[in-house]
Amino acid sequence: MSTVDASMESLHHGSHAHLLEEVDVAGLEATARLDAIIVPTAWPAGALRHAMEVGKAIGVPVVALCSRASAPEEALRLAGHLDAAVLTVGVDGTLARLLPSFDTDRLLRANGFGTTSDLSLKRNLGLVLARGLGWRRVLFLDDDIHVEEPEQLHRAAALVDRFRAVGLANSGYHDNSVVCHAYRAVGGRQGTFIGGGAMIVDALRTESFHPSIYNEDWLYLLGDGVPFRAARAGTMRQRSYDPFANPARAAAEELGDTLAEGLFWLLDSGRNISTAQSAYWGDALFRRRGFIDLVIGELDGSAEHRRMRRSLEAARGRSAAITHRLCEDFMEAWQADLERWRKFLVQLPLGGDPADFARRFDMPGRVMASKAHESLSQIDVSVAAYH
Repeated sequence: MSTVDASMESLHHGSHAHLLEEVDVAGLEATARLDAIIVPTAWPAGALRHAMEVGKAIGVPVVALCSRASAPEEALRLAGHLDAAVLTVGVDGTLARLLPSFDTDRLLRANGFGTTSDLSLKRNLGLVLARGLGWRRVLFLDDDIHVEEPEQLHRAAALVDRFRAVGLANSGYHDNSVVCHAYRAVGGRQGTFIGGGAMIVDALRTESFHPSIYNEDWLYLLGDGVPFRAARAGTMRQRSYDPFANPARAAAEELGDTLAEGLFWLLDSGRNISTAQSAYWGDALFRRRGFIDLVIGELDGSAEHRRMRRSLEAARGRSAAITHRLCEDFMEAWQADLERWRKFLVQLPLGGDPADFARRFDMPGRVMASKAHESLSQIDVSVAAYH
């Protein structure tokens, strides 16, 4: 163990991999099929090319949840050029009214921790769309992820019969929070976990949702209850990015990272997350701040370390605004939201084609299909067979 790891051991867990089952899909038979690939995107249509090529290669539709710089019409033109089966959904803030109103959103806004990101909204809409169309096994895939072996996806999808979620192993750039990137950079043994950027779930079985906060995918995994069984199988490659380009990124991540790392600390210790009361969050905040301070203490005066310092100091400053009461209030609001989401799912009608779903879900004109999608027989999935 390195010196930096020894000093951090009581403050930070660099890996939660022991909570996952590692599965080699190479020897598995494709006993089931992936039903769809769901891609939340805010970039021009070219960012969807790889996902469309993957979907075409394995014969499944791609759902592009488009907002901001991503225009559904451009995505459909690209789909036509590639002869890919694609559904596009134009997403803006008005679609949030179709989903439950969440206590966590109100709590975060009231305490200055609200977000302008629509990623959680898109992933929740993706779950609703998949459930409404009767899709069981869906891959959530971010537009900065590359899948080098598409044929592995059907084999990995079969695993959701046994596991709550199946995340693809990342062989590319590490996908961590800014603080954890800095820890790795100073010599810490920092691992990665599975994440919503490349995760297969059973849309008909799950009753969890993605809160509007950083690490929403970790909270999604916990929302179906603990203990949970999740697997890592297959591979993908995360495109590289600069985690220290803007200190605001670290500040925006801090509350979500504190909550998620705090909950997974309990799981690592064999405890249930229900024990995360006010006193526990006081301890978790003490550990978190000590961890950031020690990472800052490992930095020198080099240009790269000065950039890291700015980000770490932004995270540390943001942490000062997080109280143990806010963490406890978030947990209570999250549990109330989960119950609200479950009741919402019970009322959601199942079955039908995309146009029918759009009408029933009060979003006419928002869901459009490419010509290749209209002829794709896989779209006709039997909900009754699942039940």
